[in-house]
Amino acid sequence: MTVEAGQPAPDFTLPTDGGGTLSLAALRGRPVVLYFYPKDDTPGCTKEACAFRDQFPDFSALDVAIVGLSKDPPKSHDRFKNKYTLPFSLASDEQAEVAKLYGVWVEKSRYGRTYMGMDRATILIDAAGLVRSVWRKVKVEGHAGAVLAAVKAL
Repeated sequence: MTVEAGQPAPDFTLPTDGGGTLSLAALRGRPVVLYFYPKDDTPGCTKEACAFRDQFPDFSALDVAIVGLSKDPPKSHDRFKNKYTLPFSLASDEQAEVAKLYGVWVEKSRYGRTYMGMDRATILIDAAGLVRSVWRKVKVEGHAGAVLAAVKAL
């Protein structure tokens, strides 16, 4: 399964950092940047999280919720969030159920070995819950700025 622009965003409820839970339905009424990343505290994922952190005031001024999502457990999210002072929620999809719904649980290859893993992707969801933009196989450099520009165009 995969999501495309114009489709309703599949709802979910997941545990988050800090012992909380987050549901997409609870964020209805405001735009949501849902970004999927492979693993807490790895070079590319840290760079991406810090880029969203650094531009958080601009997203916040537009009343945009940012949610990072990976398979890491909430305790790992707590460490990652605290280490880099991330001001947004990190959701834990340990069984990759939400990643599968959004089509970002994909076959990967490294050193000739194939395995299933999280694709680096971002989904922009509007206040009505519709997918407005989808970025797959994200290159981190400049990505947060591109997402902010798309939010401003809503």
